[in-house]
Amino acid sequence: MENQHVCNNEHSLVFNEDERRGILCWACREPVLGPSYSCIKCNKFHHHKSCADLPRELQHPLHPKHSLILFAEWKRVCDKEYSKCEVCKEFLEEYTYGCSHCNFNLHSKCATLPLTIETEVHDHPLTRMWKSIKFICDLCGKEGNVPFLCAPCNFCIHPSCASYVRNVKVIRHNHILHLTISSLEINQSVSRFCRLCVQKVDTDYGFYYCSSCDFVAHLDCAMDKENREDINLLKLTGESKNDDLELDGSINSKTYIVKKINVGEDGIEIATEIKHFSHEHDLKLTAEVENNKKCDGCLRVTLPPYYSCTKCNFFLHKSCIELPRKKRHPLHRHPLNLLPKAPYRSTLFKCDACCQDCNGFTYHCEECNFDLDIQCSLMLDILIHKGHEHHLHLSNTRYEQNCSSCDFKSFQVYRCITCEFALDFKCATLPLTARYKQHEHPFILSYAVEDDSGEYYCDICEEERDPKHWFYYCAYCSYPAHPKCILGNYPNFKFGSAYSFYCHPHPLTFIEKTKEHPTCHKCGHPCEEFIYQCASCNFNLHRPCLWK
Repeated sequence: MENQHVCNNEHSLVFNEDERRGILCWACREPVLGPSYSCIKCNKFHHHKSCADLPRELQHPLHPKHSLILFAEWKRVCDKEYSKCEVCKEFLEEYTYGCSHCNFNLHSKCATLPLTIETEVHDHPLTRMWKSIKFICDLCGKEGNVPFLCAPCNFCIHPSCASYVRNVKVIRHNHILHLTISSLEINQSVSRFCRLCVQKVDTDYGFYYCSSCDFVAHLDCAMDKENREDINLLKLTGESKNDDLELDGSINSKTYIVKKINVGEDGIEIATEIKHFSHEHDLKLTAEVENNKKCDGCLRVTLPPYYSCTKCNFFLHKSCIELPRKKRHPLHRHPLNLLPKAPYRSTLFKCDACCQDCNGFTYHCEECNFDLDIQCSLMLDILIHKGHEHHLHLSNTRYEQNCSSCDFKSFQVYRCITCEFALDFKCATLPLTARYKQHEHPFILSYAVEDDSGEYYCDICEEERDPKHWFYYCAYCSYPAHPKCILGNYPNFKFGSAYSFYCHPHPLTFIEKTKEHPTCHKCGHPCEEFIYQCASCNFNLHRPCLWK
């Protein structure tokens, strides 16, 4: 079967009974699966069978005075001003039906929408009004111009709003949320905030709601794939509930085997030697204070009690050995697995919450290449922080939000529903106290300026400080400093750890930089920072050269 299509005057499109590659359709830009047409000589112009069979000419009730012609030339389709659709009011890179006399255009999908539809958002069939009229959508509260209508109920919605579902399960709530249109079902005496983005909800229109917990969410927030639970609501079984127990660390999630136990005076058993899944040697419980030693799990300074390897520069807090092997987190829809090293060539990763590079333990999703460092993995829905007087609620959005303590923009922040304060993960996980080189006193994380002088500088870099930003302060010495100056450029790196790679027979030590700037073994350029080094062989590699 062949089709001489308007998209290609030179070659015919050949029929393929079962296309499986998922190539995007040339007409509607959706994946092609099943019966299709394509040009076998060009290996392009793939179309769904239904898109290839679109009529060349169309009479449409929105534009009755002229026929609409199918335009498939990319020059025309990519002209944003010309191909703006009169139904959805959007520019999309897909075929359009157009009237050259009137500059009237409809996307091919919008032009072939059905006259009546059954949806989950309303009990009655909805009829499309093929006439452009201004209306306010009863679901989203936004203006539209070509509605679906239920005349007996005086119910109007956008065509796109017809795709909302009656029930949805989000990862940040234990119960199913129900589509709610009547605000009479909830308490109107208080302002309503979406529990997913922490922004106000207009309850005069549609929202998702759990009446048992008084949990409210915007329609789009609940339907967002980043917030939506990856489960089939019709197939919830006892087996899935048991899986949840394991993911929460309740069963079969221990990361270590106890080798030796001491019994204290109070009769409590204490594991003094263990075998942890992250390290080849046994680890022994230590109560000594080690200066400038970092935990290999969370990359924070080691404080007793912790476990250490007598053969290696390897340390783990007692709390880090007790981390579950699997867990769920409100920032991700899939379960996360605890890995001692990120599954990437360099073993480094960027945390998807705080956006900082890290080489410690990661909670990883293999399907999405999603990573959380240990500190961020411990953050839950509600945060109580000394830096703000009110509770802060996790807000995960598709748009960037400003952190009040550093002005960094992030998609995930903790927001206050009482005021406009927002805190990103980087600032939310800053250590409350820190040491700096040989300074004799600890520095305390501070949230308000130290005096009313009006001039504020960092005593380390001697550059000006923003008075609205958090900083570290030694009150004994009146010594203020930027967090970056106290913690360093890479607070989530542990330098000095050794890793094995295929490019060299010996383990390579990860170091920040050296004064000599040794020559890279692969590219021949000087290594200035992030060096993988074998000192005994005088072998050095840049981080990017691991891939070469």
